[in-house]
Order: sequence, then C-alpha cells, then structure tokens
Amino acid sequence: MVKRFLSVIAATLGLWAVPFAAVQAGEVNVAVAANFTAPMRKIAPMFEADTGHKAVLSFGSTGKFYAQIQNGAPFDVLLSADDTTPAKLEQEGQGGGKDRRYTYAIGTLVLWSKQPGLVDAQGEVLKTGQFDKIALADPRLAPYGAAAVEALTALGLLDTLKPKFVQGENIGQTHQFVATGNAALGFVALSQVWVPDEQGGKLKEGSVWRVPAKLHQPIRQDLILLKKGQDNAAAVALLKYLKGEKARAVIQSFGYGLE
Repeated sequence: MVKRFLSVIAATLGLWAVPFAAVQAGEVNVAVAANFTAPMRKIAPMFEADTGHKAVLSFGSTGKFYAQIQNGAPFDVLLSADDTTPAKLEQEGQGGGKDRRYTYAIGTLVLWSKQPGLVDAQGEVLKTGQFDKIALADPRLAPYGAAAVEALTALGLLDTLKPKFVQGENIGQTHQFVATGNAALGFVALSQVWVPDEQGGKLKEGSVWRVPAKLHQPIRQDLILLKKGQDNAAAVALLKYLKGEKARAVIQSFGYGLE
C-alpha cells in the first residue's frame, strides 16, 4: 500500500525523470598512496556509476599526506601505503569513528627494469652489480622503500649496493627514475608495471623480478575514514565499496593481495 502511495505521489510530481542516485549524490575527497594510482583510477568511475557519488582523487606519498592532514587538509579518506600511518592518525584523534580503518590491499614489491632481459627471474642481477644506478623510494617515507632495504639486507647486499642508490621521494618518482632511464633498474610496486587482462595480466614492458615476500615485512596498506569525512555519506559509501567484490577484483588484478 505504501509503495503504491509513493508511486502515485512520484508520478504526480514528475519525479521519475530524476534518478534516485543523483538525488543522493555526494563527493568524497580521497588521498591515495602513489602505488595505488592505477587501481583507484579504475575503481573511481565504477564507484560513481554504481553509487552516484563522486570520488575526487589526489595522489602522493603517504608521509606528505600525513603532514597535510595534520595541517587541516580537507581529505575525507586516506588510502595509505602502510598500516602505521592510519593507526597513528586514529590515535591522534583524526579518525572518523570506530571500525573505520581496515586493510584494503597487501602490496607486492618488484625489481623492475625498462630494459628487457636485464632483470632475471631470480633477481641474480643484484649480485652481479652490472648496472650504474638502482632506484628505490626513501625508506623513511615510503613502505616500498623500507621493504626494498629489508630485502637487500636479507640478501646481504645492502652495503654493496648503497653507492648505486637513487632515492625517490615516493614510489611514483622512483618509477619515473627507471622509466626515464635515470636508473637502470629499481624497486617499485607491481601495480605500476602490470597491465591486467583476461589472462591474469602481463608486464607492460622490460623485465621484472617479484621479490619474495619472505624477504621483507608484509606491505599492509590500510585506509581510514578521517574526521572530516565522518558525516559524509559519500565517504562512508566508498569505504563500503572498496570491500565489495567489484573493487576487490580490480585490486587483485593489479597484483595486490587481499585479506
């Protein structure tokens, strides 16, 4: 009866031409870790099409986002490259409520070169040292850089290769160093060099070694709903959407692990 009544009212007022999602649509400002650029650019339009909400994306290093949030940057959600920054923000009172922080992806570290054949499937090229420069993200700011240092330490190669280091401010800049030839090879995120397809994906170009996960601590990437977004329906919807099957399939297609 109620449904029929609402139908009559809506028809009378001519509301059928206005999509429900559009009426409810909102906007969420999202700070996205640089390594997650490609998946998030794919997920954002899906989120908009499925919910009516728009995700406004900013990409950069987690360390810089942390500083900006402390200084009042208007982000509703942070998709971090680690799990410590969201926990720290929560402890500092910047979180947007209980149970609004979780691991959305587990990163995969790779050694990559734009040059085909330079990086072998076992990473033996690191032992030969037959390259001028090797790029990695600043380990003080970037979890992928810290993981690279851990891996080199475990292999007993850290001191040997240090003179060849070229440090990127973040994983995006590190990828650029290798892509532009300023470093022959470097440690980057798999998602930066991987193209998903129906067969499971392929390397965009060059050569790659997937660094075994046992050589470094897991790169757990957490997100957090920030205080500025706690009353934003679009922000809450994005947290829910990233847990859904469609978003998780995209995340996995770029080589990330899931919980």
